[in-house]
Amino acid sequence: MKFDRLERRRLTQGGLDLAYYDAVRGRVPVVLQHGLCGSAQQTAEVFPDDDRFRLLTLECRSHGASPIGSPGDLSIARFSDDVIALIEARQLAPVILGGISMGAALSLRIAVRRPELVRALILARPAWVTAAHPMNMRPNAEVAELLAHAPAERARALFEHSATARRLAAEAPDNLATLRGFFARAPQASTAELLRRIAADGPGVSEDAVRALDVPALVLGHAADAIHPLALARSLAGLLARSEFVEITPKSVNRAAYLRDMHAALAAFMQKVPS
Repeated sequence: MKFDRLERRRLTQGGLDLAYYDAVRGRVPVVLQHGLCGSAQQTAEVFPDDDRFRLLTLECRSHGASPIGSPGDLSIARFSDDVIALIEARQLAPVILGGISMGAALSLRIAVRRPELVRALILARPAWVTAAHPMNMRPNAEVAELLAHAPAERARALFEHSATARRLAAEAPDNLATLRGFFARAPQASTAELLRRIAADGPGVSEDAVRALDVPALVLGHAADAIHPLALARSLAGLLARSEFVEITPKSVNRAAYLRDMHAALAAFMQKVPS
C-alpha cells in the first residue's frame, strides 16, 4: 500500500499526542505495527493493496511523528498498551493484529493479555519468542552503548571496526545496513536510550500462554537475518496452535522479491480469516 493513501491522525495518551496512520477505507481493520526505529512507512510498504482491509499503524513513542515522552515508557509493555488504547478508542476490535520485529512482540503480548481484541495474528520477522534480552538483539545493544558514549561519527567508526560489523557483513548485510542507519538517527541520545531499553526487553509472556492462543496466526521469516533468525521464527510458529509459517525472500538478496512475498503472504492469510 502506498504510504500517501494513509491519513495521519492523533491518539492522546498520558498527555502525549501519538501519531497513527489510517487507511480509513476497508471492512476489516488490520493493526500492523512497525519495527524498532521504524515508522508507518515500513508497514505501508509491506501491506497489500486490497480495499477490503483497513490498515492502521500507531507510531510508537520515540518513533516516526510520535514524541518520546518519559524514557521509562520506552518498553514493549508501554507500546502494547498504547496499541490497545488505539483499538479501544476507535472501537476496532476484534482486529487482525500484527507487526514486524518489535511490532510482532507487541502483537504477541496483546494477543496473550487481551485475546478478545484479536481475531488473527501476523508475526513478521520476529526478534523474540518469549524471553527478554535475547542474544540476537545484542547488536542493537552494542550500537546503543556506542551512541551513548561517543559522537555519532566516532561511534559509527568504532562500530565499523567491531567483530559484530564484520560478522553481519558476511552473514546478514541487511541487518548491517539497518544498524548503520541508527548512527544518523536524531536525536542521538533518544536513539541510544530506545535501542538500549528495547534490546533488553521482551514480550513478557510465557510459552504456555503462547501455546494457549486460539487464533489463526501467520509467521514469516527469512534467511540471512541474524537479528531476526529464521530458526526463531520457526520456533515461534511451532508454539502457536493454529499457525502457518511462510519463508520469504531475504531483503538482502532481492528487496523487490521480499516485498512481493510479503504482499502475497499477507493477502492470502487475511483472505482466509473469518470476518
